[in-house]
Amino acid sequence: MLSILGPNDRADGVLLATGPVRNVSQDQTIYSMSEPAEAILKVVSGMVRTCRFMSNGRRQIDAFHIEGDVFGFEAGAHYSLSAEAVSDCTLVCYRRSDLLSLAARHQGLANQLYLHSIRNLARAHAHACLLGRFSALEKLASFLADESAHSPQREQVTLAMNRTDIADYLGLTVETVSRSLAMLRRSKLIEFSSPREIKLKDLNGLRVLAV
Repeated sequence: MLSILGPNDRADGVLLATGPVRNVSQDQTIYSMSEPAEAILKVVSGMVRTCRFMSNGRRQIDAFHIEGDVFGFEAGAHYSLSAEAVSDCTLVCYRRSDLLSLAARHQGLANQLYLHSIRNLARAHAHACLLGRFSALEKLASFLADESAHSPQREQVTLAMNRTDIADYLGLTVETVSRSLAMLRRSKLIEFSSPREIKLKDLNGLRVLAV
């Protein structure tokens, strides 16, 4: 059992809102669109993608969730997105009804849930702005700059997601992602250590391109 709160977030001297741990294998579905939204989940390790599937079969990735992120918030009774494991993941699952009931009695938990929901809203807004960028290069430069912010070494990014995931997140084709990465490499902004390990040789240049 793990808590949705950090080690310093306590109310009435009791650590609140614990839930069972769930291990999910790479590419396994965590929940699907239109299922009853019975759980809110926290990423302990690994990466999760939330996405929607269009009537034509195409997939649009809404967000990538990493360690410490909480996802599964819904205004209605059903999930509006599907959630899948990008890599092997460890999650904590909280029954939505129990969590909201407990939050009504404990301000610390209510504040934490509010902060997580606001972060997800800000992430969705930033993603919408990203999709509105003019060129594929701008989208990819912004994506890599954002990834560097979560990397232990700001100038070295190890991607958990594959190029299909990146394409579906940026609203591009896989071929366009590959061509754009090659252009960034030729411009000496990035360098590949391996297909998923990228050295950001000119992080400031990427940030300028992303503006």
